[in-house]
Amino acid sequence: MATKATRLKQAAAAIAIPQNREQVAAAIAEIGALNRELARTQADMNDTLARVKEEFETIAEPRRQRISALTQGVQIWCEANRDALTNGGKVKSAQLTTGEIGWRTRPPSVRVTGAEAVLDLLRRLGLKRFIRQKEEVNKEAILNEPEAVAHVAGISISQGEDFIVTPFETELTEVA
Repeated sequence: MATKATRLKQAAAAIAIPQNREQVAAAIAEIGALNRELARTQADMNDTLARVKEEFETIAEPRRQRISALTQGVQIWCEANRDALTNGGKVKSAQLTTGEIGWRTRPPSVRVTGAEAVLDLLRRLGLKRFIRQKEEVNKEAILNEPEAVAHVAGISISQGEDFIVTPFETELTEVA
């Protein structure tokens, strides 16, 4: 019994393919014109968004200030009554009729200013355990000597090619 071959249907490409140099030049010119129209459209959109954002920021600002003032007032009262709200420090939050307040301890963080001086001081004090030695593959060196690592599993060097269309454009110069 013969097996039936699977047929694949694919829609025909709906793009115009230039047939000569002049048509390619015309297509590139149209790409340039469309890119400029797209840039103008994007600029118009950003102008409109900026106006709308400014309008709503103006409306929102007094509300932000009022929220900040109310939050500061609530915090001051809660700090003054913290012992009662937290059952003598047994809990970190309290339920009120309209919401919850709470205190959260942030995790400790380290901030280093003058990193080179700190590293030097740690070395002189014999505290090298606080200095991180980071090892990583030197990709720049591999690109300089690809034949040296050609046999190393896990390293591959790839290079792609992009097709670029750049319509001719010029910038406006300001006339004094």
